[in-house]
Amino acid sequence: MRLTILTGHSRGLGAALAAQLIARGDRVLGIARHALPLPAGALEQWPHDLADPLPLAVRLQTWLEAQDPSAIEQATLINNAGVVSTPQPLREADPAALSAALRVGLEATLLLCQAFLAGTRGWTLPRRVLNVSSGLGRRAMASSAAYCAAKAGMDHLTRCLALEEALVPHGARVASVAPGVFDTDMQRQLRSADAAAFPDRDVFVALHRDGQLLAPDAAAQRLLAFLERPDFGAEPVADVRH
Repeated sequence: MRLTILTGHSRGLGAALAAQLIARGDRVLGIARHALPLPAGALEQWPHDLADPLPLAVRLQTWLEAQDPSAIEQATLINNAGVVSTPQPLREADPAALSAALRVGLEATLLLCQAFLAGTRGWTLPRRVLNVSSGLGRRAMASSAAYCAAKAGMDHLTRCLALEEALVPHGARVASVAPGVFDTDMQRQLRSADAAAFPDRDVFVALHRDGQLLAPDAAAQRLLAFLERPDFGAEPVADVRH
């Protein structure tokens, strides 16, 4: 049995990942604000707002420590949840929205990585952490400071974790992976943003107009294929397109 913990599983890329993980037979624990309308037993769901990640991390570590590792073939954490606040210059942004974006995109990732690694400490089975990053963690974009900062922080967090896990027996393999561009609520939000406040809006309009956006199902398939690569984690910061 493969165990996969997935955040942001209720829509978009997360919902596509959840469906494909369930279809291949994984035991999936999904964490999001809203539950998916699936039959009981298809997956375990913890409704939780990742903007308040500390109690969730405590719960996850306790839950993992209660699992029987002899019944698990591979354990994986996928930090997929993220928030894009209204595209606008930082000076005009809502502080509460900025805080929520950083808590969901970076603080929750940090604390859930800690909970996963601590809760599975001593397990000798393969463990993997996939942090779903973005090209915007590696390329700055105006009017998107919180999202860019969260993804850049995710990338550097993963570099640190890779160094740490390489020093211990049976350390986890970790990677922060940009999934490419695909059609989501975030893309629609960026396309409909105020052009005066968001100078890159036309870039996202063109991606949609020119048919360059993958469907979420295709993006999920590429991410899961990347996760299964034998060299997963060799590059702590990676891109599925490379």
